[in-house]
Order: sequence, then structure tokens, then C-alpha cells
Amino acid sequence: MNQAAARIALITGAAGGIGRALCTEFKKSGYRVIGTDVIDVPGLPCDHFVKADLQSISHDEESLKSFVREVAIGAKKDGITTLVNNAAVQILRRTSAISIQDWRDTLDVNLLAPFLLTQALLPHLEKAHGSVINIGSVHAVATKPGFVCYATSKAALVGLTRALAVDLGGRVRVNAVNPAAVVTPMLREGFRGKEDRLAALAGMHPIGRIAEPEEVARAVVFLSSPEASFVTGAIFNVDGGILSRLHDPE
Repeated sequence: MNQAAARIALITGAAGGIGRALCTEFKKSGYRVIGTDVIDVPGLPCDHFVKADLQSISHDEESLKSFVREVAIGAKKDGITTLVNNAAVQILRRTSAISIQDWRDTLDVNLLAPFLLTQALLPHLEKAHGSVINIGSVHAVATKPGFVCYATSKAALVGLTRALAVDLGGRVRVNAVNPAAVVTPMLREGFRGKEDRLAALAGMHPIGRIAEPEEVARAVVFLSSPEASFVTGAIFNVDGGILSRLHDPE
């Protein structure tokens, strides 16, 4: 089997806007793609699909073991070249309205699942001299009202990225990508009837627009490639410059 055919990417949250783009870009780069999501959507651009609830995996060891077995079937005895922890829960509430369950739901999917998957798939990742890429968010660095649970979970995911990179050393590289606003169906739906606000959001990015999902995906493909072989513990902001800009009155 040639090297390109042996490269395998496992992508969580494959049914979302960024997830689909990740599947597509990894396939274009010669990877065999294993996609996973809580829903099974026909036509996903992946070679093997595993339906899985990351919240269940976070609580039930047997569910985690079953998931790893399914992934191994898709990998066909090859190692996992890249694990992309892309799935996320975004619960938007102000401080006074946040419940304990909100925290549990958020942290189970956004923080605990990425760790447990990395831990459980470590032998497969080491076999392929692979890497883990966590999809964070600019909210890990700068946020806004209503994003308490989400921003905290993404800040913790960035911390986990650095800690795993140090703890695993040369065994497996671990990096994170922090996107800003991305043009996904979910974003468009959230701004339905508010096109003026969507345009204002685009204008807040120094680059003058919102990211396309493929732009985030291509950054992830790069970080998983041999060209990034000395990169670990890095936090790559794909943010159109928004984290570099102050929004003081001019």
C-alpha cells in the first residue's frame, strides 16, 4: 500500500459545516477519511462513517471501546494519521441562566471527549507517527456575553492541547486551530433576517470577510502534514486578524 493510501484521518463532527469541509479537504489530499457524528447524514464525503454520541462516550467506557473498534475497522489495520477533534456543543446563556447540566453537556463534548479519544486511540496514532488537531475557537482568547460555557470549554481545550503536546513529547504531535466566524449553514441560520448584522460581523475582521469552511480545513490539513513535522503545542489562529484588532471608537 502506498503512503497516500495509508494516510487516515478521523474527523468528529463530520456532519457540520466545518466537518464536511474537513472530510473533503483530507480526501483531496489523499487521506482515507473516517467521519463520525451523532447523526448519520447521507452523502458525507468520507470513506467510512461511525455514528457515535460523544456525550455517551464521555460517560460510558463500553461505548468508548465500541467506538474504537468501529474506527479500527475503518482504518483497516493501518494507524490513524490524524485525529481531528472538531465536534462541539455551543450552549448560549448568560451567567444567571446557566445550569449544571449546561456545563456537563458542554464539557463532555468539547473537552472530555477530545481527551478520551486521544487517549484511547493513542496506539493507533503512534503506529502512524500521527497527530491530533483540536478545533478550538477565537472564544478561547476573546469572547462576548452569553458564551460563558462555550468560551471556557474552548480555553480549556487550548490548555489541553499544550499539556498533551508536552506530555506526549515525540510520540504524537498535538496542535489546535482557533477559527473566527465561519460561513456555515448554522451561522447563516443564526443571522437569517439579520443580514446587516452579518455584514457588520464580516467588517469587524481586518481581512474584511468571514472565513469559508475550506480555509479552516486547509489549515488543519497542513498541520497534519509532514511539512508541519516540527510543530506541536501550537495554537494556530485562523481568524482573519480579528484577535489582533481593538474595537475602540475611532
